[in-house]
Amino acid sequence: MFVVIGEALVDLVGVRGSRTMVAHPGGSPANVALGLGRLGDPVILMTRLGQDAFGEMVFTHLEASGVQVDGGAGADSKTSLAVASLAAGIATYDFRIEWDIGDLEPLPVETRCLHTGSLATVLEPGRARVEDLLEREHERGRVTISYDPNVRPALLGTPERAQPGIEHLVTLSDVVKVSDEDLNWLYPGRADEDVARQWLGLGPALVVVTRGGSGVFAVTPGLELHRPATPIDLVDTVGAGDSFTSGLLDGLRRADLLGGQRRDALAAIDESSLVSLLDAASLIAAITCSRPGADPPTLAEVEAARASGGSAGAATPTFGTPPTTAARPAAAVPAGTPPTAAHPRRTT
Repeated sequence: MFVVIGEALVDLVGVRGSRTMVAHPGGSPANVALGLGRLGDPVILMTRLGQDAFGEMVFTHLEASGVQVDGGAGADSKTSLAVASLAAGIATYDFRIEWDIGDLEPLPVETRCLHTGSLATVLEPGRARVEDLLEREHERGRVTISYDPNVRPALLGTPERAQPGIEHLVTLSDVVKVSDEDLNWLYPGRADEDVARQWLGLGPALVVVTRGGSGVFAVTPGLELHRPATPIDLVDTVGAGDSFTSGLLDGLRRADLLGGQRRDALAAIDESSLVSLLDAASLIAAITCSRPGADPPTLAEVEAARASGGSAGAATPTFGTPPTTAARPAAAVPAGTPPTAAHPRRTT
């Protein structure tokens, strides 16, 4: 079973050409839980929801896709909001959020993977409780810990201020997924491949960098791998990274690579298995990008896309030109070794 800890909120998205705003359930960890539920994975979301109309909307939305929701909160709490603005399909956010998760009990015994990230790992008072749980579970070594920083610069101050906390969570994690846009903000002028190698040296078994239309880069102790993006007709990128994370974790479960006892096997994953995992996760993210909002696909939709040739329904690729697939043995890079080149790009 998966346990996801983090914010669930409502995205208020403006309708183009009008003053109307449409409410959509959202929040990065909630989107990951939603994606896992739609793929048929047993998943619990531990979050904070208000006892209000927005909270009921989020609760109903998640439970309809098979997510078991532990909403915490008391009678006086309010559901958090994110006001989203879209430009050329790219979303920016203004957050109105409270994050107080309360005391976090030990995970259910059947848990094999704990995922967290985004606002839940940076906003007090909940941040400290989430970090404490990760530290306890890291020490126990019973579950796979998955982390996506999903950087929100407006809430983090400066990169220099944000780096130590994010890097500490990387040391506690087994699987890290991050976007190149996040890395470009955190480490200006540094190549995302080299930052991924540095992060791998902090302790994870797998670090994956998503690059939107430029595909995916992944590094393990024995492999470095580039994979192309799935061609799509882009509608928007809302929830794309979260859908990729859901697909990656679902693939790891299906490959029997989750749980503390499987960590060595995860670190030693072979090239063909890693290619399959990354391509499946990219397809799932592409399907999400091909329709409005954070609307990840069901397992049936993914299987239908595979049967149709593995695209997300695009007649002409519009989400970037796929790079050439390449894999080579990973070089050992000390954690403090600075990279030498930068490749700025924009992604989800």
